[in-house]
Amino acid sequence: MGARVIVTIDGPAGAGKSTAARRLAERLGFLFLDTGAMYRAVTWHCQQQGIPLTDTTAVEQAARAMRLELVGQRVLVDGQDVSAEIRSREVTQESRFVAANNAVRAFLVELQRQFADGRDVVTEGRDQGTVAFPHAECKFFLVADPRERALRRQRELAGKGQHIPLEELLEQQTQRDERDSQREFGTMRAAADARVVDTSRLSLDEVVDHLEQVVRDGRA
Repeated sequence: MGARVIVTIDGPAGAGKSTAARRLAERLGFLFLDTGAMYRAVTWHCQQQGIPLTDTTAVEQAARAMRLELVGQRVLVDGQDVSAEIRSREVTQESRFVAANNAVRAFLVELQRQFADGRDVVTEGRDQGTVAFPHAECKFFLVADPRERALRRQRELAGKGQHIPLEELLEQQTQRDERDSQREFGTMRAAADARVVDTSRLSLDEVVDHLEQVVRDGRA
């Protein structure tokens, strides 16, 4: 498909961006960059090392000292496959401290750019189209109705044997959205040139079909 292309997919949790980004990368034959996994990996590593996640300097030092690799669907920290461990509820809940660490965010953006250098990539997160790759060829910002997003999260957790009341998930989601939208660095917002896609009433295949068509039309 020609020269290097970067496709960014941003948006709040539950809008479907992670699964859509992974599927889109498969269809296009691009590499997939899961930036959320990077923050989770730093969180897990600090937990293992007994480093308080509120100690911003220590967390930054730990992030820079660890060896983080994304190999296909696997996430490696210092050679150890932690793909399953970083998806635990404990890591999920605590990763907000790492996401709010400006120094760590700046460092991980450096790694994201290194990963994408010279490659065709689909990358997803909160700030990919605004901070990490402001000159990306194709940008999307996925949104969905808050209740629908919470229902998706509830179904995802139920599949893992975790049964959380919907109202509790809605409250957690609201708090997370507020943190992400008010963050000093890497604020969650749609880039001025991003296409906003509402996934509330779309199936995953419909979302990916639309994204793929936009990318391919843009490269025609």
